[in-house]
Amino acid sequence: MDPLSDKGRPMLVLGAPRLPSHGLQLVTVLISTKSYHDESLTLRDDDYEGDPLGRRSHVLPWSLATLNSATEVEFRMTSLTDERIEDVATRTIGYISV
Repeated sequence: MDPLSDKGRPMLVLGAPRLPSHGLQLVTVLISTKSYHDESLTLRDDDYEGDPLGRRSHVLPWSLATLNSATEVEFRMTSLTDERIEDVATRTIGYISV
């Protein structure tokens, strides 16, 4: 869940690099049920490896957050297919490299 908000938004972990001076870092993007974000990526039922989230959800690839450790993760809700994670990562990298 998003540690920067009390709304309890889920987050998608894109990667977990171990950095020399900072240790393990979880690179995440936010997930929202709001569909009005033009650049969001809608999650379809076949994007999930596990059970879909309870409501239609959208990944916000521009909304990055880095968590300092896995202890900041309250619980794991589900997972996405590797292909969909790659789609999200590619879009996120597009925002960073612009």
